Amino acid sequence: MLPVAEMETALKNGIAKVPDRCAGRHDVGAYNPSDDLEIEVRFLSLADISSVLELEQRKWQDDQRADASMLASRITSFPALSIGAFCTRTGTALASVFMKPARHDIIRKCPTWEDCARKQHGDESAKTGVLFGISLSSVDPKAAQAIFEFFWPHALKAGWSEVYLGSPVPGLRNWISKNPDIPVAQYVRGERKGLPLDPQLRYYFKKGFRKIVAINDNYFPHEPSLDVGVLIVGKVPLSGLSFIWKRVPLPWLQRMKKLFFVCL
Repeated sequence: MLPVAEMETALKNGIAKVPDRCAGRHDVGAYNPSDDLEIEVRFLSLADISSVLELEQRKWQDDQRADASMLASRITSFPALSIGAFCTRTGTALASVFMKPARHDIIRKCPTWEDCARKQHGDESAKTGVLFGISLSSVDPKAAQAIFEFFWPHALKAGWSEVYLGSPVPGLRNWISKNPDIPVAQYVRGERKGLPLDPQLRYYFKKGFRKIVAINDNYFPHEPSLDVGVLIVGKVPLSGLSFIWKRVPLPWLQRMKKLFFVCL
């Protein structure tokens, strides 16, 4: 995620190489997932830091990537909100996501990703039902999808209802070069056939993140986005029935995971 959005600009820029048995060099348009690729998704532990660091190295520049201490802090602070997807053959980290509890009033006032990601007073409380997606990094669309499918049942069981993300807008620089006199907001909020103009916002729109809360300059260092970040929010599918899901055994919810995406 650019911090989240590191949340998948990765997929729109050049993709670094991962072991041949897991995937090759690709971008979203050219990617052909291997039919025999096996992915394990699990909550992260401190033992996974070295693997996730390698993923960070593949995905992000020096001023974007997390270091070992940052990863350790995220995992120890919110272990049930730190998730990784791994190639079962090699143990290579293919995707990771980090989240934290948040509050509507605080997260909407934060002007930068760093402010959003920083622990705030009351973050440890799950009573708000609100999360902020700190980071999503991925070198494989199948792995990113697997993380979403893994998390939604746990989110329903825990009572999470809304997730904020700070998305990049990687098409902005090119658009501005052709439309220098038109406000950035017109591009960010623009649509074509009911979908956002920007490819990253379009990706999140299809995942259920459809409300734009804020457009912030100098949100996160990301050249294609001109450092602009868009704070968006989405509902956890079917979370309106939380009073039911809290009483349903987790294995039942896990068997329903495909249904959640139908409800987006």
